[in-house]
Amino acid sequence: MNSDALRGHMDALLLSVVEHEPLHGYAIIEALQERSGGALSVPTGTVYPALRRLERIGFLASEWATVGGRKRRTYRLTDSGRKQLEGERSAWAEFTAVIGSVLGPEVKPSG
Repeated sequence: MNSDALRGHMDALLLSVVEHEPLHGYAIIEALQERSGGALSVPTGTVYPALRRLERIGFLASEWATVGGRKRRTYRLTDSGRKQLEGERSAWAEFTAVIGSVLGPEVKPSG
């Protein structure tokens, strides 16, 4: 998938992946790839700075945990992150409806 297409949507994607359980960075990247059927292959250089930024603004919280015998920083959604995700989902639904109405097949008026 074209990385330009992801611009502006990365926050919502990251928030949605940690919505139900805390995950470490690499697991987040794997979840994005799995949930997209392999279409999203996001580089670590994009994901980790975004996770730190989302934590700084309070949408994510992190803590160190031992995962598979290794210490890893795991990220979880905060209450404010959950509200942000709800807003992102609403905005996405509105956006896709509008774009779909323009890109869909044109209906010619009868007459």
